[in-house]
Amino acid sequence: MAGVLVHEWIERSGGAEKVLDEFVNCYPDADVYCLWNDAPDRYPATKVRESVLAGTPLRGRKALALPAMPFTWRGLENRDYDFALISSHLFAHHATFAGASTELRKFVYVHTPARYVWNPELDERGNSLSARIASPMLRRIDRKRASEGASFAANSKFVSKRIERAWGIGSEVIHPPVDVDRIVAIDDWRLKLTADELQLLSGIPSVFVLGASRFIPYKRLDWVIRAAEKAGVAAVIAGSGPQEERLREMAAEASVPVRIIHRPSDALLFALYQQALAYVFPPIEDFGIMPVEAMAAGARLITNSTGGAAETVIHGVDGLHFHDDRWEAIAECIHEIDRVNTVRSNTYDKYSVRRFHDEIAMWTGVESASYAKSFEPQ
Repeated sequence: MAGVLVHEWIERSGGAEKVLDEFVNCYPDADVYCLWNDAPDRYPATKVRESVLAGTPLRGRKALALPAMPFTWRGLENRDYDFALISSHLFAHHATFAGASTELRKFVYVHTPARYVWNPELDERGNSLSARIASPMLRRIDRKRASEGASFAANSKFVSKRIERAWGIGSEVIHPPVDVDRIVAIDDWRLKLTADELQLLSGIPSVFVLGASRFIPYKRLDWVIRAAEKAGVAAVIAGSGPQEERLREMAAEASVPVRIIHRPSDALLFALYQQALAYVFPPIEDFGIMPVEAMAAGARLITNSTGGAAETVIHGVDGLHFHDDRWEAIAECIHEIDRVNTVRSNTYDKYSVRRFHDEIAMWTGVESASYAKSFEPQ
C-alpha cells in the first residue's frame, strides 16, 4: 500500500519532528513532503520532497511565508498514494494531491491548530504585522479545508478541545511517542557521559532547577531564571534557539548561579533530569514531550496547570502544577517541591513509542513496520 507522510517543515530538533520520526519508522517506504527540509540527513533512506517555497527567500521565514502556505500545499505531486498521514501544526492538513483518487485516505495528526492564527496570545509570532493582517482570511480558509473529509487525531485532550473550537470537528486523542523505554533502561545516566560532560556536570551546584526546551519566547525559560532567583536556588537552562543571547544576559545578571548548556546530548539531558531538584516546564503547551521524558528519568516536575502537560503530570504524584500563570507561582512550587515523593511513578509508561505505533496503526488501518529502537544514547 503506497503512502505519503506530510509535515510542515523539518528541523534538527523539536517535538513535532519526533512524531515524524516515528511516522517514518511506522511506514519506511512512504515518501515525505514538507515546505522545506533543514535536516537533510535526518531520513537518509526516505525520499523527502520540498515545496516551491524552499527555493525562495521565504524559506525558513515562517511568519512572512504564512499567507502563501495554504496555497503551497494544494495540488502536490501524486504518486498513486493510497493514504496520506499528515503531521500538522500550521497548514499541512490543507495538503491535496493532483489527480488523486477519491479513495485516497487522509489522516491528520494535529499538534495544534495554527497558534499564529487561532491563539496568538500563546505565541508572540502571531503578533507580527503579516500574521495579524492575514489571520482573518486564514481562519476562514483553515476552517473550510479542515472539513474536507479527513480523519483527525489530536496529541492531547487540550488540543482536541481547541480543534473543536477552531474547526468545529471532532478528533480522537493519540498522545505523541516518548522513548521512555530507552530512558528507564539506564538507572544512572552519568555513567553514559563523556569526560567533558562529567566535568561540566561536576561544575554545576548540587541543588538546581532545570529548564530545558527550545530557546523561544513561548517556552518561558526566562520564567525559570526569575523563579530560581526568587526561590534562592541555582538554575540550569539547556537547549538552543534564537533567545540564547537574551538568556545568557539574564544568567550573567542573575543573583543565583545560572548555567546555560547549549544543545546537550541526550545522555547529558537525561542526567540533568536525574540530578535536578525539579524540572520546570512553564509554557501552556499542546502536549509536552520533555516533561514525560523527565518523569521517565525520575525527576520531579513543576508544570503549568493549563495545557497538555497538566494531563501527563499528576499533581502531588509526579510533581506540582502552578495555577497562577506567572513566574512567582513557580517560585512557590520550588519551595514546596520536597513534599513530592522522589520514587519514580509509572505514569510515563502510557506514552511509549511502541504504544504510539500500535495506536497509529489502529487509527489508519495500515499495518506498521516492526518496532525497532536502540537503547543507546544518541
